[in-house]
Formats: sequence, C-alpha cells, structure tokens
Amino acid sequence: MEQQNAKPTSVKGPDGQKLTMADLPSPNISRWVTRRKAEVVAAVAGGLLSRKAACDRYNLTDEEFEGWERLYLRHGTKGLRTTRLQQYRR
Repeated sequence: MEQQNAKPTSVKGPDGQKLTMADLPSPNISRWVTRRKAEVVAAVAGGLLSRKAACDRYNLTDEEFEGWERLYLRHGTKGLRTTRLQQYRR
C-alpha cells in the first residue's frame, strides 16, 4: 500500500521538463541565475523539497525565498532577474 505522504521523486520544472533532486543546483552555489532560482522554487512548489530544506540547503533567508516565490508566481522566470528587479517589484 502506498504512503499518502510520500515525497515525489520528480516534479515539473520551470521549463516543463522533469526535475529531480540531482537536477537541482549545487548547495554551494555562489552565482544565482534566474534558471537556478526558478528550479528551486519549482522544487518546493512541487513538494520535491520543503521550504525549510531549500533555505537550509542554499543558505537563504525565509524572506529571500518568499521574494523569489512571489516574483516567480507573478512574472515567471523573467521576474527573477536582478537587472529588472525594480520593474517587477511594482
């Protein structure tokens, strides 16, 4: 009998492709590009990774992750660009 609380082994990534734990950015990443941010947000949204686990793994504050999540939901991957941050925060 399957467990109802079992974590998925893959989720749909921001580009529509299958995303697994192995596909996520390295925990010691120092340069956050939009694709990597979107992958982490998609992993949390799909249940592949908990929000706390993502924040711990990538040394993010809860507020920082929440900002990524809000911008991604509102504007998609383009909303995660730092060069256009002021435009998307309005």
